[in-house]
Amino acid sequence: MIETSNRPKVAIIGGGFTGLTAALRLAEAGYEVTVLESGAELGGLAASFQIGGEPLEKAYHHLFRTDVDILQLADELGISDRLEWLESSLAIYRDGRTWSFVTPLDLIRFSPCSLVGRIRLGIMALRIKYKTDWHDLVELGALDWMRAHSGQSATRAVWEPLLRGKFSTQAEEISMAWLWARLHIRSNSRESGGGKEKLGYIRGGFVRLVNALEVKLREAGVDILTSCRVNEIAGDGKRVRVSYQGDSVVYDAAIFTGSNRALAALLKCESREAELLRKSLQRVHYLGAICLVFQTSQKLGDFYWVNVSEPDAPFLVMIRHTKLVPAQRYGGKEVYYLGAYVSQDGRRFNSSNEDLEKEWFDYLQKMHPEFDRSCVESKQMFRFCDAQHVVDCEYFSKILPFETSLNGLFLANFTQVFPEDRGTNFAVRDGNKVASVVGEWLAKRQ
Repeated sequence: MIETSNRPKVAIIGGGFTGLTAALRLAEAGYEVTVLESGAELGGLAASFQIGGEPLEKAYHHLFRTDVDILQLADELGISDRLEWLESSLAIYRDGRTWSFVTPLDLIRFSPCSLVGRIRLGIMALRIKYKTDWHDLVELGALDWMRAHSGQSATRAVWEPLLRGKFSTQAEEISMAWLWARLHIRSNSRESGGGKEKLGYIRGGFVRLVNALEVKLREAGVDILTSCRVNEIAGDGKRVRVSYQGDSVVYDAAIFTGSNRALAALLKCESREAELLRKSLQRVHYLGAICLVFQTSQKLGDFYWVNVSEPDAPFLVMIRHTKLVPAQRYGGKEVYYLGAYVSQDGRRFNSSNEDLEKEWFDYLQKMHPEFDRSCVESKQMFRFCDAQHVVDCEYFSKILPFETSLNGLFLANFTQVFPEDRGTNFAVRDGNKVASVVGEWLAKRQ
């Protein structure tokens, strides 16, 4: 244990799961830790709001059985008894109807794809499930790979609309290694013996985990500042200066957990190290995300997760949250998410809530003619900047290590998660990892 009178100071910039986990590990190791969160509450993308008297995430969340890091953290914090494994259901909206994708037989019924295409799609799914080495897929385009291995028909009906819905004009550039990881994790979340997929949810919402982390951090002496926006990060060759709320505080080390783009904007000094880091950070491009969450008395469809694969669809996914989690927890009403990834300088991201809501509800009524807007009892629109990084075929070369070229500054964010996509489990995993790296780095300086 480091002596209290001479403890190195570490700043954690960002109060999502990566930052909070790193803060916990460094505090446990005896460092003096301060968490700086720009938002009014902790949790990052898992931050919650109230709907039907119950906390709910602003962006949809669930866990897979393979999410060992966050499951271990929940156990450590004493809330694993609140974790439930609930039966999931998946569908695709295509050609004007919703197609179930729950059982292998559903694939045979999926007529938007040719019979040969359906057979090839099934074979491809098995191949992905049992393929464990992804390195040969890094520089291969996902759509090109799918055209070759699942056929043109399946690619047009399934993969192309999904990738275009998620990555827009850059869909052709996306690495197959990224898509492999999404499919591989999902296929292995099913119970052994070919059972139905089960997903994990924390009773009372992911805010339970955030709150448990906050309690643990405060007990460990961590200083947590919310509504605290950092204005500048600079280095003097030995330590890191972080400016916020009119103060300029020097730390022995700092971990930045926001987006690459946000960090580049904070590096205002003109040193060679800062310029090199800025250029490296700016190689990664981002999309924004929008979630419309609403509550209604109506039951729309029989599925938890519906991928909306029509080319003209304004949103990518429709989630009936209360198909997974009992509606009784939300006052007996149904809760839905509509979600999309969009360009941050595009029309949708910058539309008014009223215009976007009308466009999305119009399309939802096309999907479900029984949808009655007058039955919507509450609704919230959430927009997230830099929510999804563009994982192209050159992406592997863009990944930065935790330790940056600016002495004492460390980076830990979702751009370093590859080939997997961003998610709470990987946020916890990398929070543990970066804390270890920072601890070793600080120890060498003693």
